[in-house]
Amino acid sequence: MSSNQILQNEKHQSCINACFECAESCEYCATCCLREQDVKMLSRCIQLDRDCATICLTAAAFMSRDSDYAKQICNLCADICEACAQECEKHTNMDHCQKCAQACRKCADECRKMTV
Repeated sequence: MSSNQILQNEKHQSCINACFECAESCEYCATCCLREQDVKMLSRCIQLDRDCATICLTAAAFMSRDSDYAKQICNLCADICEACAQECEKHTNMDHCQKCAQACRKCADECRKMTV
């Protein structure tokens, strides 16, 4: 591996970490939502959690392999993270949703940095 590739991976590392943290938070949020009394009311949250977790893992993989498409994937990831954060923030009485929203906002910010 050349020194340029090492620098490239280090440059992406904070975004990769944010993506992994967000994916984990989204999976946990979805699981907690499924255990709530009124699951139907949380269906949009659960769907976005699942979409967000999947795109975050995909974005991390694309950045890790220094794909030519990493910026496009990160842009989409940021959009989905923002949508998930907005939905989770609606559930003010659920700690898991609030923590998920924070992770999503952080990930969206990191992904936006990747697209410039």
